Amino acid sequence: MASGVIATDGARPLEARLQQIYDGVDRLLAEYAPSTIVIEDLYAEYSFPRTALLMAHARGVICLAAEQHKVPVLALAPAEVKRAIAAFGNASKAQIQERVRRLLRLETLPRPSHVADALALALTGLSRAGGRLA
Repeated sequence: MASGVIATDGARPLEARLQQIYDGVDRLLAEYAPSTIVIEDLYAEYSFPRTALLMAHARGVICLAAEQHKVPVLALAPAEVKRAIAAFGNASKAQIQERVRRLLRLETLPRPSHVADALALALTGLSRAGGRLA
């Protein structure tokens, strides 16, 4: 249907950036009315704890928007998604991009790599729900 990135301005305060993320997710939920949202689960041993905290804030507003639209949220571990998509729990970003490109029959690699990650999450969530690609 669509893919992309909700970009925020790193120079803006955290609360303004979270509002941008919330507004973007809210708009997408209203437009596409998905049956489930799939997000990446956080894991405890991040090399960059500040990044983990910022991601937790973003996940919070995504979950809030989902709850307000009554859309269930499925959190999947990164290694689980990598195993499902590339058959290897330590697959590289490039491997995930290529595998997603092949699975979705795309002419070019999904870019940036965050888009490939999101598509991999969606494909894995679809698989867990018993769905199939046409």
